[in-house]
Amino acid sequence: MIFELGEQLTLTDQEQWMIERRPAVFLSDSKHAWDTLALANLVYEGELTLSRIGYCKLETQQECIAGAFYIPKHVDVLGSRYRVLFFVGQQNIVIVDDEDFSQRQINMIRTKMANSGDTKERFLFNFISGFMNRDLELLVEYERELMDLEERVTEGQITGFQSRLMPVRRKLLTFRGYYDELMDLSNALRENENQFFEKRGLNYFGILADRADRLLSKCVYLLEYAQQIRDVYQVQNDTKQNQNMQFLTLISTIFFPLTLITGWYGMNFKNMPELERGYPFVIGLSLAVVAVCIVVFKKKDLL
Repeated sequence: MIFELGEQLTLTDQEQWMIERRPAVFLSDSKHAWDTLALANLVYEGELTLSRIGYCKLETQQECIAGAFYIPKHVDVLGSRYRVLFFVGQQNIVIVDDEDFSQRQINMIRTKMANSGDTKERFLFNFISGFMNRDLELLVEYERELMDLEERVTEGQITGFQSRLMPVRRKLLTFRGYYDELMDLSNALRENENQFFEKRGLNYFGILADRADRLLSKCVYLLEYAQQIRDVYQVQNDTKQNQNMQFLTLISTIFFPLTLITGWYGMNFKNMPELERGYPFVIGLSLAVVAVCIVVFKKKDLL
């Protein structure tokens, strides 16, 4: 049973009678969060500030379990995230969200899943797994992008490589921390410290922890793959720089004897044999030096 509370914060006698006998989920915004907790018979000792959520966490209190989700948006992973608070009591669950994210998740649960909220454990499983379902698809897209980068690098196309790799790497780092937090949160739910969950339903939280662990492993693998591609890029870049340095060295080697010749004949001292008609001789000598250098470089496979 799910109650979506906005301006109307009262329950009929029939609804109050029903939530006393069956688990109920209350969806509210932060403005009405305290009143919603009171309607759900939940006592929470702490702050209800969505803007201060910076990671996924779980806090066990005497009267309730309080948790927070800090979820990356698929359309803008490096931008702002969804912030959601949830509270679990002996009987009811309260979700606090100032955006439409939780509303969309609940609508999806209602549409696609039968018996989605018959127990607290099953509802939390469906709710959390709902925003993890497309994550593997997103990670596969990142893997394809990394494979494309690897192919371009091996072909020597390294222009713009860093500008393409770094955003993917930052997104993977974001998801790695997120899945690590989700895994810890799911394991904490499975511990059932306050005995708010039935033992037969704790298996749901184990499934969530395993799923987060698999996604975390995928992120770690992709980060290692990205580092390998970066190493290949570095090798290609170093090779290209070495080729440029080799070319400049060959040019310098050719022009060094020419500079010596021009410097020698540029002194114009008396009794120089080529002083009067030495211009063609100097040109021929220079061309001969260049030809010898080219022959030597080719024999040594430098050209």
